[in-house]
Amino acid sequence: MSLKVAVQMDPIEGINIEGDTTFLMMETAQARGHSLFVYTTDTLALEDGRAFARGRDVTVQRVKGDHASLGEPRRVELTEFDVVLLRQDPPFDMHYIDTTFFLEAVHPKTLVVNNPVEVRNAPEKLFVTKFPELQPPTLITLDKEAIYDFRARHGDVVLKPLNGRGGSGVTRLLKDDPNLDAMLELHAEIGREPVILQKFLPSVTKGDKRIILVDGEPVGAINRVPEKGQIRSNMAVGGKPQPIELSARDREICAAIGPELKARGLLFVGIDVIGDYLTEINVTSPTGAVALKRFTGVDATEALWERIEALRSGQA
Repeated sequence: MSLKVAVQMDPIEGINIEGDTTFLMMETAQARGHSLFVYTTDTLALEDGRAFARGRDVTVQRVKGDHASLGEPRRVELTEFDVVLLRQDPPFDMHYIDTTFFLEAVHPKTLVVNNPVEVRNAPEKLFVTKFPELQPPTLITLDKEAIYDFRARHGDVVLKPLNGRGGSGVTRLLKDDPNLDAMLELHAEIGREPVILQKFLPSVTKGDKRIILVDGEPVGAINRVPEKGQIRSNMAVGGKPQPIELSARDREICAAIGPELKARGLLFVGIDVIGDYLTEINVTSPTGAVALKRFTGVDATEALWERIEALRSGQA
């Protein structure tokens, strides 16, 4: 079958095709006979309850510096498409949330991946709290007294911004670290949102595993190892990907969260696992598919398009 696919993303001209999961999704879709159209969120419009965007038809090729051939700009109604891929990068701010309301106007007549209602309702660092038995000890708050109490009980902690991305702003604070007040002041200057504290997991030095799930089923994993002396393993900040097999604990975690992902229409999800603990469930624009394919030969985007095609044909 041939599907008409629109991709809501950051400007395609500026992406790094060597590591971009969205580009691999598009490349796979094109190889399977689907047509592609791209647009950015600043062109979205909701008129009389109908969602429109201004963008361009595109064909892609894996040639650095010449990876996209774009047609003339045109305004389209999103219900003209069979599928919309919601793939712009975070931050998960009010602008991001607003776009989910636009896409809700067309889903499920047009299949939006991931379901925009559930993307809105499942911020990655909050959604994971539905599974406290899988998490390390975790606190989310603005209350300084609660923060100090948590550190006193758990010793070394990791401090993160609630809606950060790519490892930005993640710091380790030792039990008696005098910089906690200063770090909280910096977070407060950035924006009035809670911070996350988690008990520090020494096993992070061995890597932070990214597991990709399609419609609730794990398809593969890579291990992201931080640079020496660092705790952040995100590839955006220097983490090195390595092939790794799913452990029994990984499969236990996936089995616990998979039914919830499937029920919510979260078709393409990347979870982060450190040691035996689930730390994040990434639903906005999960990455890792390129490294997974490069190191293991497993193509998560093929599994995704097989599932989308089944849903669109009514065979799911």
